[in-house]
Amino acid sequence: MKSRIARLLLLAILFFPSFPARAQEIAPEEESFSGAVVCPPGAYLVTPGDCLPLGPSAYLTELARLGLSNPPRPLPASKPSADLAQIPYRYFRYSDDMPTRFYPSLADAQAKSENALTYAPGFVYISYTSMDESGHFFLSKGGYWIRGDGYRVQELPNFQGLLFRETPRVSFGWTFETIPVKAAPGYNSANTGSLPLWSVVQVYKTEVADNMEWNLIGPGQWVEGRKVAVVTPNPATPEGVTGNRWVEVNLKEQSLAVYENNQLVFATMIASGAKPFWTRPGAFQIFEKKEAETMRNNDPADFYYLEDVPYTMYFDGARALHAAYWRTHFGFPQSHGCVNLSVGDARWLFDWASVGDWVYVHDPSGETPTDPALYSSGAY
Repeated sequence: MKSRIARLLLLAILFFPSFPARAQEIAPEEESFSGAVVCPPGAYLVTPGDCLPLGPSAYLTELARLGLSNPPRPLPASKPSADLAQIPYRYFRYSDDMPTRFYPSLADAQAKSENALTYAPGFVYISYTSMDESGHFFLSKGGYWIRGDGYRVQELPNFQGLLFRETPRVSFGWTFETIPVKAAPGYNSANTGSLPLWSVVQVYKTEVADNMEWNLIGPGQWVEGRKVAVVTPNPATPEGVTGNRWVEVNLKEQSLAVYENNQLVFATMIASGAKPFWTRPGAFQIFEKKEAETMRNNDPADFYYLEDVPYTMYFDGARALHAAYWRTHFGFPQSHGCVNLSVGDARWLFDWASVGDWVYVHDPSGETPTDPALYSSGAY
């Protein structure tokens, strides 16, 4: 019996490998559980205590902090009545490469008489009351006859700004030409589409790339900042202004904003003075309103004559807010110092404003000179 047990032990040693003995098995460390899980996708302006806003939530939260909701929140705005753009005037554009001649009678005009007030070629628009049977001679509002060396203005620009029910939370603006939309700031970024003339956009963020400002107008949508006339709402009363009514003219952005009771009520694009006829920065008060005005400059090197300029409001010498029926585009400096608006916008502003209301003109870029010696009285 003992010999049999001995044989079995021998076989076990031969056929089964030996294992080292372990005094104590070491258990692996348990992974700690903090209770933090990833939040469902969403915007979390306040960090939640029961989840982590990672992944899509981080992106949506960043957009929400910029004021960009999904879907985007519309501006609290509406269009003014299109009837504001209607005016009781008819205009004729005189040829700018011919001497300007005003004749005292139709016969003088027909005969090309020397009996005429003659000026150098220039920028001339006549407001005419009638024309002769041939349609080639026009009687101006000023009582002069002119020859039909030019063309009748058939249609006025119909651009209009926006009326606001409340001050919006973010900046906004208008494109003043067709512009590409980029996937990221910079000229080398991929195009994702384009915006047509006069598109209204909301501006959530501005970054500099390629030495140029770029505006974020939507998720992954960037446009060149200099091609958008931007309004950044600021209902705080500007320095030098008293009361709670004022017109803000932003020379850098070529935009105009109207505030009443420290709330934005209207905004639009403008065309201000171009070098060297800048619109002067400062705080001014409207001192005269005229429903229609004739503007002229007799300098032969820069002659202009403009009849029935509608809705003119003088605020700084000869510099005024007024309609510019000869402008087809706004959003960049073009005038001799005045603040030009579309006919509809000028009419709205004329109806709103009173003598004594403030006009606050500023240039956030600091590029417009402020030396009074550089400014003459100004004009159109």
